[in-house]
Amino acid sequence: MKKIKTKFKDLIIFNSKSHIDKRGYFRELVLEKIVKSKLKFYVVSKSKQNVLRGLHFQRKNPQGKFLSVLKGEIFDVALDCRPNSKTFGKHFKIVLNDKNCKSIFIPPGFAHGFLGLKKENIVMYGCTEYRNKESESGIFWNDPELKIKWPVKKPILSAKDKNNRPFGFFF
Repeated sequence: MKKIKTKFKDLIIFNSKSHIDKRGYFRELVLEKIVKSKLKFYVVSKSKQNVLRGLHFQRKNPQGKFLSVLKGEIFDVALDCRPNSKTFGKHFKIVLNDKNCKSIFIPPGFAHGFLGLKKENIVMYGCTEYRNKESESGIFWNDPELKIKWPVKKPILSAKDKNNRPFGFFF
């Protein structure tokens, strides 16, 4: 597993290798000693093509997240919401899929969202903190202040994500 640093402090890309044979494949996803964060729980999400989830964050007890795509492909975005960070208000984007074997660790203090690019997209992620429903918030996926170039103009959003707020509302 290869660790690739980014210009965002503690935001790391992991490039692992699939061991493929006629039965299928085997791939290591996360090594705690490399991530250097304890992941408290794991979730799996399944999304159809053009479903956009996010940009989500927790105001209290922010979560770090380790993401990997088990099936399909996503356009993944991490937005730095750490006011004292050199990259505050900037975003990082990457395409993750089941073929490129890339994973991402997004440290606490980031908002996160992704867009499903294939017919079926299954994403596994581990979180450094438990979910706190009362602390959940969301930022508009298409907030002009953020200048995120999403690959679709009209994604499929949840009712909750349609009610997200602009970045400036929170920061």
